Amino acid sequence: MNNPNSRQFIFAVLVISTATSFLVSVLAISFFTGFKPSQVVERVIEKVPGKAPSEKEISERVLRQDELVVGVVKRASPSVVSVVATKDVPVVEQFFIDPFGGDPFFRQFFGGNQFKIPQYRQKGTQKQEVGAGTGFIVSDNGLILTNKHVVADTVADYTVFLNDGAKFPAKVLGRDPVQDLAVLKIDKSGLPAVTLGDSSQTEVGQTVIAIGNALGEFSNTVSVGVVSGLHRSIIASGGSGGSEELQELIQTDAAINPGNSGGPLLNLHGEVIGINTAMAQGAENIGFTIPINRAKRAIESVKSSGRIIYPFLGVNYVMVTKEVRAAKKLTVDFGAFVISGDNTPAVVKDSPADKAGLKDGDVILELGGEKIQLSNTLSQIIQKHKVGDNVALKVLRGAETMNLRATLEERK
Repeated sequence: MNNPNSRQFIFAVLVISTATSFLVSVLAISFFTGFKPSQVVERVIEKVPGKAPSEKEISERVLRQDELVVGVVKRASPSVVSVVATKDVPVVEQFFIDPFGGDPFFRQFFGGNQFKIPQYRQKGTQKQEVGAGTGFIVSDNGLILTNKHVVADTVADYTVFLNDGAKFPAKVLGRDPVQDLAVLKIDKSGLPAVTLGDSSQTEVGQTVIAIGNALGEFSNTVSVGVVSGLHRSIIASGGSGGSEELQELIQTDAAINPGNSGGPLLNLHGEVIGINTAMAQGAENIGFTIPINRAKRAIESVKSSGRIIYPFLGVNYVMVTKEVRAAKKLTVDFGAFVISGDNTPAVVKDSPADKAGLKDGDVILELGGEKIQLSNTLSQIIQKHKVGDNVALKVLRGAETMNLRATLEERK
């Protein structure tokens, strides 16, 4: 028995025996109790708030996914608000007139004063709700993030309703000129602000939670789903008839209904990873969310300057894809192809791009030393810079590669 090979053999037999016993036990429990081993996969680890981890004690416990969702909703709901738009609308009244002006000749045919036709006229105005959406508190002193289209009406008045029913008039501090985002302010301090996550870490398949004022009527409605796609681009249209292109969106199957616009999309840690903004018509649960990382700059801009400021280059472009490369006979498969659009010039007159010498048909390959590609678009790179930055541009014009410089200006 002192033979090393014999000891190794005995140890191997013990390990196999133990593993076999554990497997048989799990199968037996599954058979008699209905417990499924796959349920273990549905459990995740969450840190217990208020406890600092130490070498002797790891303050973690195992939670089921439904427990996590309930916990996230309880913590986040006080930060989710309803945004209601009201404005003065005409009050119209009906009245009747005699089309013949009381002429005796016609009275003999139409029975005196019995023949009247209806007319309509305005009789003053009255305040009326004209729209509703969702927002969420991003600072304890009353800053609220929502969608731009929720507060698009510049002559309307806006009221924010908190989760406890309290209401406050809201001022629109900034409507984002680039994205479907807006920042509001209410005169209230000590508010529960959400925790902003890192949307760059979002993965397809992860569980997400949407909270919003569904249909403008059912506040703090919760829906749960998964991230079903990343880097989506859509043309979004609203009730006003306008439309805009939205890029780099998160796609989710968590139900997003009218009125959910501007509400948060949260992960299972209770962090906001996106702002719900649109849904696909004629589809089952295909919604789109603006990544929260794209909103952080707008929030910080409002905090520091009181408005949303973005750097501006001044070109209309499409990203170079295989199709664009083939259609335009380009020699590169990356970059931003400068091209005019519907009623939009390729290069805005007197813009930084115009002053730098960019022209219709140019391909911008790099800005500030960063390569422009589908995973790192021209717009994304520009937003990393500040107004006043003088940036280098690497440009392909025909067969010639040239280097230009542009000083970014504030987007109006």
